[in-house]
Amino acid sequence: MSSLGNIEPIDDRTIRRQVVQQLKALIIAGKMTPGQRLTEQELAKSLGVSRSPLREAIRELVDIGLLISMPYKGLFVRSVARKDLEEIYSLRTMMEQFAFQQCWDRRTEQSLDDLRQRNRNLVHTIDQGVDPERAIAEELTLHAWCYELANHKLLQQAWERMKPNLHFYFSLHQRAHSRTGPFRQAHEVYVELACGDDLDAMLAHLTDHMRQGLDTTISQIESKGTVGTP
Repeated sequence: MSSLGNIEPIDDRTIRRQVVQQLKALIIAGKMTPGQRLTEQELAKSLGVSRSPLREAIRELVDIGLLISMPYKGLFVRSVARKDLEEIYSLRTMMEQFAFQQCWDRRTEQSLDDLRQRNRNLVHTIDQGVDPERAIAEELTLHAWCYELANHKLLQQAWERMKPNLHFYFSLHQRAHSRTGPFRQAHEVYVELACGDDLDAMLAHLTDHMRQGLDTTISQIESKGTVGTP
């Protein structure tokens, strides 16, 4: 029996996961520009993979909305449309309000300490000012707290599906604004209310917080001329 018998062979599913992660990272980081046309031949050659796992990876990225497949036209990196921004922020607002309604009575001192630590991690990364993508990832980690605590399977799945698109838009926002992350104090009220006793105040703040984020993102991206029609 081979001494290497415990090593799992690399199959198409493993390659597909790697391709998904690499393409997702390139799109989110802006290395592939919104609206850019892609071809399977070029992608397969650049990534050094065969067409079969690449096609599976493309289907997954189309499914979550980072790539757009248009019949008779081809495959494109998703563009930035005002309607897309408005839809994702309105849905996110309702989802996060529901998450807080679900998790409110499940909060413990340990879970609240976890939320405060997530905010400290985010502020530390912002203060370092050298890794905008990490700051965005940590901002999403902070917002993920209520979804995780809600213990609602379908809600968690919806959040995981939305995250890559949020990361994509956050990255566009930061690049348009020439910033290394959100303002360091942007989540102080959010965390304070999440640790408080007034659920209604938390829900109202979410509406304002999300609306401000939407307005800022649209204004900054429009000022750079990168928001178009769907």
